[in-house]
Amino acid sequence: MNLKHLLLTFLAVAAMSSCKSQYETLLNSNDADAKYDAAFEYFTQGKYSKSAALFESLSVLTNGTERDDTVNYYWGLSNYRFKDYYTAEANFDKFIESYPRSPFTSEARYLRLDCLYRSTLRYELDQTSTYKAINAISEYILEYPSSTHMKECRDMLVELNERLDKKAYESARLYYKMEDYLASRVAFRNVLKDDAENVYREDILYYIAMSSYNYAHLSVPSKQRERYLTFVDDYYNFIGELPESHYRKELDTVYRKAQKALGREVAETGDEEMTEKDFAKERRKVLREEKKSQKN
Repeated sequence: MNLKHLLLTFLAVAAMSSCKSQYETLLNSNDADAKYDAAFEYFTQGKYSKSAALFESLSVLTNGTERDDTVNYYWGLSNYRFKDYYTAEANFDKFIESYPRSPFTSEARYLRLDCLYRSTLRYELDQTSTYKAINAISEYILEYPSSTHMKECRDMLVELNERLDKKAYESARLYYKMEDYLASRVAFRNVLKDDAENVYREDILYYIAMSSYNYAHLSVPSKQRERYLTFVDDYYNFIGELPESHYRKELDTVYRKAQKALGREVAETGDEEMTEKDFAKERRKVLREEKKSQKN
């Protein structure tokens, strides 16, 4: 029984060695027809690493022939299916430049974009590749507005832009977590200055207000009035834009504390609504007091 098992193992190893030897022999041969057929056979079988190597080797033999664009396209497609997106993107980029009239060019353009998209990194890391992908996809959308891949391209753009939004938001929030509230407020305001449509706008406005409140609360008494007035201004900015926000209840509570610190009393209901006239009047009052404080 042991002898039989050893014999079967030997035969299996021999068969594998034979297959490997056959593939390597083919890879190093100059028989373009045999290599071409084998490359497509490996591709059809899903053995993309081997088909990519064969198509790469074959590209030298078919250079200048009618098979040239087919071989180079499937070289890139094999790397794409093998999920080697960096190499595939380079393949498709070269293909588009070399074969602008090929029937494969239209699909190669889209696949290059998909490679760029798939090569981007999560938001915590460097976003150079994300900017590159966004620029390439935006150019594609402008140049090929009737492309069948338009939806995929727009979806990619949305996701990549949201990733940049999250990076900017989380970078500013880091200051808040560190309790550096002055730097936090400045950082969040800069995020909106750079991109007013940031998808985290509601959260950012909330953290701007909370940063100014915490900064005022932790300040020395002589600086608190001026800084509480800054919070009040941030509070009005928030509720003026987002009166129904889930942050409203918390900010109303903090607002009452700030008003108390400023020597004013506010109703404790927490759900009171200011009329537009009251809102404008209170805001003007805050601005006058802030200007007066700055003069003093």
